[in-house]
Amino acid sequence: MKNSQKIGFLSLLLLVFSCSTKKDAFLNRNYNAVTTEYNILYNGGLAFQQGINEINLNYEDDFFELLPIEPLKFESNKIKAPVFSPKKGGLGVGFGDENKTDLEEQLTPFDISEQKAVKAIQKHSMNILGKERNKKIDDAYLLLGKSRYYTERFIPAIDAYNYIIANYPKASLINETKIWRAKAHIRIENEELAIETLEILLRKPDLPDLIREEANTALAMAYTKMDSVHIVRKHLWEATKTSKNKVQKARNLFVLGQLYGLDKIKDTASIVFNKLINFKKAPYKYKIYAAIELAKNSVSDSSSLALLKQYRKLIKNRDNRPYLDGLYYQVALLEEERDSVSKAILNYNNSLRAKNGGAKQKTYSYEKLANIYFKKLEYVSAGAYYDSILQVATNKETLRLKRIERRSKNLKSLTKFEEILQINDSILSLAALPKDQLEQYFEAYIDKIKKEDEELAQRKLNEISFGSSFGGGTQSTETKGKWYFYNVQSLGFGKGEFRRVWGSRPLEDNWRRSDKSIITSDTTEEEIVINQKIARYEISTYLATVPSSEKEIDSLVFDRNNALFELGLIYKEQFKNRPKSIKNLERLLASKPNKELILPANYHLYQLYLLSENTKAAQYKNLILNSYSDSPFAKIILNPEIELSKEKEVDEDSEVYEIAYRLYKDDFFEDVICFIDMTIPTLEEGSILMSKFELLKAYAIGKYQNKDSYIAALEKVAVDYSQTEQGKKALEIMKRLKK
Repeated sequence: MKNSQKIGFLSLLLLVFSCSTKKDAFLNRNYNAVTTEYNILYNGGLAFQQGINEINLNYEDDFFELLPIEPLKFESNKIKAPVFSPKKGGLGVGFGDENKTDLEEQLTPFDISEQKAVKAIQKHSMNILGKERNKKIDDAYLLLGKSRYYTERFIPAIDAYNYIIANYPKASLINETKIWRAKAHIRIENEELAIETLEILLRKPDLPDLIREEANTALAMAYTKMDSVHIVRKHLWEATKTSKNKVQKARNLFVLGQLYGLDKIKDTASIVFNKLINFKKAPYKYKIYAAIELAKNSVSDSSSLALLKQYRKLIKNRDNRPYLDGLYYQVALLEEERDSVSKAILNYNNSLRAKNGGAKQKTYSYEKLANIYFKKLEYVSAGAYYDSILQVATNKETLRLKRIERRSKNLKSLTKFEEILQINDSILSLAALPKDQLEQYFEAYIDKIKKEDEELAQRKLNEISFGSSFGGGTQSTETKGKWYFYNVQSLGFGKGEFRRVWGSRPLEDNWRRSDKSIITSDTTEEEIVINQKIARYEISTYLATVPSSEKEIDSLVFDRNNALFELGLIYKEQFKNRPKSIKNLERLLASKPNKELILPANYHLYQLYLLSENTKAAQYKNLILNSYSDSPFAKIILNPEIELSKEKEVDEDSEVYEIAYRLYKDDFFEDVICFIDMTIPTLEEGSILMSKFELLKAYAIGKYQNKDSYIAALEKVAVDYSQTEQGKKALEIMKRLKK
């Protein structure tokens, strides 16, 4: 027994020493290589692949923008590799996972794969006399580099790649390593070195197809950073000649099509997208979005008709339900281009109602509908749709969203005054009627609502008795989504009708009753309902809402006239709608307004008619010069340069602005910003110095902050002061910076 124990101990001792990392023996090399590959690196590879899978699962492409060639975005604190979660069915840390520490629970899959790679190197590296004898250590270093790449530690990743290149120049993975090193260099803004490395690599004869694909893809990434679009397209074409990596090939084709589309090379873009559609093994999302992109690149009416047919077929396919919002949107675009506005509206709404629709897609559908109604001069509906954009948008800092926000704000002002005009006109019309005619009017209205109430009661009775399908209780697909409170036009009309009949009422119980004293705490809900119904059908209820005193009527007239003036200015200045502006201002003057509105109304009409009817313009000019000869308006008419000279005086001679400008010239950029931020609140609203200060502030930001901050500051000036010289200048600079 003792002899056998000795033999076992000696055998174990022999094995330990034979597997030493310090001895260059056949058994040592193979033992350490096998242990490295099939134990440590295997588990590291599993963790790495899990990280890749989870990133792919969580990564969402924005198909409204140019896709990045590599489906990965490195943004601090935003895109990180997902962490390991507790075991399936487990209750978390401390419940069934006793072997895991809190620290281990925080590790990402890439952290774990890096740990495994380091362990393999530390335990099994056989660097003897400066030469690595374990043929699997290069795999460990490559895994180490790739793990560091995905955790945004690019310099340490490059160190790992350099070790392989220096110590394993003839390794089978040397080409793959060079590509990964080049990608890491691209991430740290060292595109020139990456390009040099990859171009040397591509000169090698007999490169495997996969390596050639990956090298060309990486080169396209590098040239994208350098804004060399034509070279990017060249390498994407090269990368798609073979299809070893089918997913990346599909992506490369999609990006290639986008680049041609952005450069307005529509025929080539269509060729690329059709090639992608016909690429059988491409992921489905690229195929369906390629079909969507074809609409953007259609070059003729015949092609648009063919696309419409194709899209309708795609819409009917149940597999395309996740993409219905985009498909309906493209159908709507094509219909709008063909001047089929009603069909376009229908399909934009279908896009909005599609399940699984994205927020960004919704903003575009809402915007298209808003623009349609804006062109139709239906400003209330347009305003509602613009407001909807702002409700669903996730990023309101873009130039597009800022412009929409501004238009929405303008439309809200317009809507407010249009509502005042409509309501006050209605009430004043009723107040002007003789009592007998007023009673007849309300009697007819009561008969109408009685009939409507009876029809509604009958429908409800039918639904209770025979089910919701009887008597049209169930909405058809055609009316789905058009319930009153979802219909902007109906809702707007209803509000107007309510206010026309009832006036502005506070939000309270028993709002219909002028005398609420009969409603006591002892009154039951049923009694309240009965009392309300009785009041609803009593003519006295409505007569009580009609103003009769001179003070009330004068107040309504005053508000109505003020609304007419404001609408005249809004239509003139903000929406450039001359007919509507003239209509409101001329009606104002015909209604004998307060004297403070007469002169400015006449002056604005003079300006409006200058563009079309000189005779009319002359009438208003003569009226102002004869009746208001001492007014500023008369002086401006006689000397049109007076406004320009005033602006020049304020711009050039303002001491406050000169102080800010001197600070800027002396390179005190932070002081400039601080000074302007303190000064702007002290300026009068609408001061022409506002735009000057804001542009100077943007210039200062551009001098000591980054490019993105400079562009954001210029965007603010371009949006807020779009009609000024400064706003136009900011837009021009911004466009140059974005090239």
